[in-house]
Amino acid sequence: MTRTTDGPARTGIRLDAPAPGWAIDADVVVVGSGVAGLTAALRCTAAGLTTVVVTKARLDDGSTRWAQGGIAAALGEGDTPEQHLDDTLVAGAGLCDETAVRTLVTEGPDAVRRLIATGAHFDTDDSGAISLTREGGHHRRRIAHAGGDATGAEISRALVEAVRERAVRTIENALVLDLLRDDDGRTAGITLHVMGEGQHDGVGAVHAPAVVLATGGMGQVFSATTNPAVSTGDGVALALRAGAEISDLEFVQFHPTVLFLGADSEGQQPLVSEAVRGEGAHLVDASGTRFMLGQHELAELAPRDIVAKAITRQMQAHGTEHMYLDARHFGAEMWEQRFPTILAACRAHGIDPVTEPIPVAPAAHYASGGVRTDLHGRTTVPGLYACGEVACTGVHGANRLASNSLLEGLVFAERIAADIAAGGHARVESAPEDAPEDSSTCPLLVPEARIQIQRIMTNGAGVLRSADSLAGAAARLEAIRADADGADERKAAEPGVDAWETTNLLLVARVLVAAAAAREETRGCHWREDRPDRDDQDWRRHLVVRVTPDRTLDVRRTDSADFPPTVADAPREP
Repeated sequence: MTRTTDGPARTGIRLDAPAPGWAIDADVVVVGSGVAGLTAALRCTAAGLTTVVVTKARLDDGSTRWAQGGIAAALGEGDTPEQHLDDTLVAGAGLCDETAVRTLVTEGPDAVRRLIATGAHFDTDDSGAISLTREGGHHRRRIAHAGGDATGAEISRALVEAVRERAVRTIENALVLDLLRDDDGRTAGITLHVMGEGQHDGVGAVHAPAVVLATGGMGQVFSATTNPAVSTGDGVALALRAGAEISDLEFVQFHPTVLFLGADSEGQQPLVSEAVRGEGAHLVDASGTRFMLGQHELAELAPRDIVAKAITRQMQAHGTEHMYLDARHFGAEMWEQRFPTILAACRAHGIDPVTEPIPVAPAAHYASGGVRTDLHGRTTVPGLYACGEVACTGVHGANRLASNSLLEGLVFAERIAADIAAGGHARVESAPEDAPEDSSTCPLLVPEARIQIQRIMTNGAGVLRSADSLAGAAARLEAIRADADGADERKAAEPGVDAWETTNLLLVARVLVAAAAAREETRGCHWREDRPDRDDQDWRRHLVVRVTPDRTLDVRRTDSADFPPTVADAPREP
């Protein structure tokens, strides 16, 4: 598949928001403050670029600090990037971009060492070497961790400290709204809303010729997720409105072992890291029988999609709402030293893993797809970059290998910074269009629609999917959109954070459901009950989605498993 449009695609769609009341200028604006965003900001700053970091809450409130297990890299004796590549390709179920994976695994070890040099402290053994553990899908111990099960928190701490030491300009408590473009269609910055804190309040703009989206995931599109409340798909929604292409969004990874808090629990749920299984915990039913034995050669350490499906099947067979993770044999000392965060979370909810099995069930965890990029993080919109969970680099394919996410954010953020520093962006030659004449505002949803969207997605596009469930979800989502379009002034939602987030969630949900309905097979973490088999002949392909100016969805299938080039892949003019 090749693009047939002349020049950068433009939708003319933007959120209904006040005109910017203030503006600042920069060389680069990074949206997001997880491992991807802060690494990109630090590298751009080191290259002499004036960099601004925009983040939705505080600097350390993103998804990175919730990462428990660790970061995967071939750091151990006997391990090699080639072995890491093989495990990643197997987990990706035939849809990984092998060149992207090879980039990840070969550049990964040195990227981790640079992270350590930045100030991150990983757990070490008695000899001083980095302690490594195993997780699902890995045939070797290659997961570096910190604070036992607080790896993300340590990485976030180190990067936030480095950003502050280097006096990188930051705008906290700010929700990104839309991309700004110049007369030639190139990126020219962003609009954003600062939530009553800091130097600027209300809607403003950051004018910059390079924008890096590192906004994290979209887990809040489902009722139960491991993602924090800020993960509302804002980056994917912004990119779609800007005309960028999205790929592989149907591949949402449901983490197999999330602490079960009750059938009616909603929002962020406590994660029970895969590293617990990596250290020898067993998945069992109510009678204490292990059910992963014989289902996969790695048993409890099979790739996440296989474990999530096995748990779901057991729940269906037994008529229960959860299974159990049994790690009583660890003993109190191991729980306290190796998994103190998980131990505390379980006890806070009345479960003591030292003396009883942990009730677990799958919950939405990670988006393997996102804004389509090349190996330098460039999207189909010139000047717009993406990295981390918001991006689709081709690394994860149909199912992310455990602990590859932090590494992906690290490696591709460095590559983005190098590309920008080398002139991968161009100076804005004309004033950005804060509100182009041909633009149209996207009607906002009332905040109450958020719960509706989440329940629709959980019931129709969750772990178990079918043509009927997806058609029902699509119809209900379309009804919500139609209600917003037809609302009169008295019923129309007022511009504001809750309305903007809910509107973003609806757009992301529509794209996810459209892609899941189009992919008529089961592959990786996309499980179609009515199409239970993997179909390489017809479906070893990627789905690419974009929004048209009338806000309908254009869903296309690639001609092969190879990623089509982005607009930015074209040779640069001297």
